[in-house]
Amino acid sequence: MKLNASLPAPLRRTRRIVFAALAVLGLAGALFVVRRPLMMSAPRCMAGRWHGCFDTFNGVVLMTLVALPLAALVVWALARRRRAAGVPSAWRLSLAEVGMVHGTVPFLWLTLMPGGGAGTVPARVSLVPLRDLVTMGTLGILGNLLIFAALGFFAPMRFTALASVPRVLALGAGCSVLVETAQYVLRLDRVSSVDDVLVNATGAVLAGLASRRWWRTAAQAPSDRPRPAMAPAG
Repeated sequence: MKLNASLPAPLRRTRRIVFAALAVLGLAGALFVVRRPLMMSAPRCMAGRWHGCFDTFNGVVLMTLVALPLAALVVWALARRRRAAGVPSAWRLSLAEVGMVHGTVPFLWLTLMPGGGAGTVPARVSLVPLRDLVTMGTLGILGNLLIFAALGFFAPMRFTALASVPRVLALGAGCSVLVETAQYVLRLDRVSSVDDVLVNATGAVLAGLASRRWWRTAAQAPSDRPRPAMAPAG
């Protein structure tokens, strides 16, 4: 028996409002802390300049935040279309689709951003586990945990085939291997490290566990399509 199902509707509504308010407050607090670095890139980003905006960490983060209202609008449009078609869980499916893209693409952009010696220095690879982990630092580890966190969080909510911890782990590790391979092949002046793969996959799994209560089940999968109307008998 699910606890949420046994709660009265007003109490469930109150819990959702409280969680939403806490999320907004947390986002506002994070923005307040990083407001100064982000504002350094604001003039160039608002002017549409590539240099100083899209080739910097602060600029990419700023544009990701600026695009949040557009992402919310896309979620609303997709959910409205699904609800009109009679698709159950319209909001969850729409949020998962947009969340995977909006929460992953900026981190991929930052990860594949060329270094100062891109194209000139030889490609570097590190295949010894845990050797590079001690040199990442707190920010480096946190950043690697977040690269595929949105994918790990939302993918099991959207795809039934990914609704298990081993599959989320395989998804995060596989995507990370592709990124590290791209860094090596394109000679982006970055080290392709097995530790990056381990931390990226761990971040995907941790985020997936956080969304486990909303994962799709096999019983829910067939109901995503609108059911045809039954012809009247006789």
